[in-house]
Amino acid sequence: MLNVQLAKTNAPLYRILCLGSHCDDIEIGCGGTILRLLEQHPNIAVHWIVFSSTPARAQEARCSAARFLEKAAEKEVVVKEFADGFLPYVGRDVKMFFEEMKARISPDLIFTHYRNDLHQDHRLICELTWNTWRDHLVLEYEIPKYDGDFGNPNLFVELEESLCRRKTRCISDHFSTQQQKHWFSEDTLLAVLRLRGMECRATTKHAEAFYSRKLVLAI
Repeated sequence: MLNVQLAKTNAPLYRILCLGSHCDDIEIGCGGTILRLLEQHPNIAVHWIVFSSTPARAQEARCSAARFLEKAAEKEVVVKEFADGFLPYVGRDVKMFFEEMKARISPDLIFTHYRNDLHQDHRLICELTWNTWRDHLVLEYEIPKYDGDFGNPNLFVELEESLCRRKTRCISDHFSTQQQKHWFSEDTLLAVLRLRGMECRATTKHAEAFYSRKLVLAI
């Protein structure tokens, strides 16, 4: 197991772009890592972009993002209103929004969906991420769901159990519209964190896992 660190930048702020198809995707996929980064680094600016929502879910997403980003030096939260499940069918409009983001955001790190995710909305957001930012560090996160599309991630971020429980509690507290979903429970999310912690021999026993397609080794 090799350990790597984020590249240092001379810019006053380290910019992170978080992309999620739906209102709880970012929190589930990389919420723990965001919390840890913000605890350890005071100079992080976060752009938090959600693509699909309804008015009720948009309010949940904004409240959740505010809680996750309490320690961010700067933050931007954008919640779009594309219909759930239909992103590929309005792909031109989604692509245009990516082009708008590209013109104003040059992130140091991007979190997006896993390219082999079986949800069509997730796959489109991942594809457009790579189409838009070709020379950036992109980490693809995973979402547990009925489809059973978990794979073999190759990058892990160790998380303390207390931080994992903070993550899952925030998700449970803010997304009341999802409470009746069969998969939506803190123990499901904690189980994923424990499993990935086991796979990377985390000293904390817990981790979030990502897919990194391309890394350049600076020697």
